[in-house]
Amino acid sequence: MGMTFDDVVRFHGHACPGLAIGFRMAQEAMEALGATRSDDEEVVAIVENNSCGVDALQCVTGCTFGKGNLIFRDWGKMAYTLYSRRSRKGVRVTFNRNAVPEGMREDRERFTQWVLTVPAATILNIQQVSIDEPEPARIHRSIPCDRCGEFVMETRLQCVDGAHVCIPCVQTLTKNY
Repeated sequence: MGMTFDDVVRFHGHACPGLAIGFRMAQEAMEALGATRSDDEEVVAIVENNSCGVDALQCVTGCTFGKGNLIFRDWGKMAYTLYSRRSRKGVRVTFNRNAVPEGMREDRERFTQWVLTVPAATILNIQQVSIDEPEPARIHRSIPCDRCGEFVMETRLQCVDGAHVCIPCVQTLTKNY
């Protein structure tokens, strides 16, 4: 059995329209893919915002940053692309904000319930997409920053005057010039 909206609310902390939208988007995308919740990296999600809905997507799809199958693109769009490694198919789902009746957004509880019950085709656009298969998650060594001493994934260190420096230390050094 899949995640319910109540499960998603418990994870997120409260019910809100954004969570409901993300819940419906994730459910419909998974159904369109014919996929089940990802235990490992079977499904990859590319999200184009970091709003409440992404919490719903994590619950429904099983995609997380920790497993490396949740990719964040800070584009500010209510859009998710899901890719199944098993079928090698992808879908992109977007929220049709223009479908929301006038005045609905002002009542958060009513708006949330409406999103949960309206036919998906009324508020969501789903299209098959062809994308390059995202690379599986990789584990990299951690190396201490030569400036602050904190361990950093080696791919995130930068070389400054021959020293391996983490991004925050590079930014601090840059401000001092």
